[in-house]
Amino acid sequence: MVHAQFNPAARRELALAAVEAKTVKDLSWQEIADVSGYSVAFTTAALLGQHALPESAARAVAALLGLDEDAVRLLRTIPTRGSFDGVPTDPTVYRFYEMLQVYGTTLKALVHEQFGDGIISAINFRLDVKKVADPEGGERAVITLDGKYLPTKPF
Repeated sequence: MVHAQFNPAARRELALAAVEAKTVKDLSWQEIADVSGYSVAFTTAALLGQHALPESAARAVAALLGLDEDAVRLLRTIPTRGSFDGVPTDPTVYRFYEMLQVYGTTLKALVHEQFGDGIISAINFRLDVKKVADPEGGERAVITLDGKYLPTKPF
């Protein structure tokens, strides 16, 4: 049976345990995703408390990380989503927040101009992060947010 989980503290504690196990076992997020059968972005988000995993994936990930049956149960529950209370303070996360502060209204204007009134789904969604060479030297991050457009339906 599918269950919803309403205590974000429980998922935060599980996230801490999962990250600790990942570190101790010297695993990458990709290695964990490989045993889950899901993308690295989805699996990472699930372990950080933002998605539920199907039972087989939850069991495989828990076995790899050495997590107990309570962790499997929590990994299978639908979480209360959201990572922050207020403005994020971690520099990497804050930069995404800053990008939305600067470009959020631009993204909204461009999406509405091209698609009409509606939203970009975060449910029917894919996320990818790639490291590419910068022609001017160094490296660049290419972040793809690929969400299904859902038009507003008058009723």
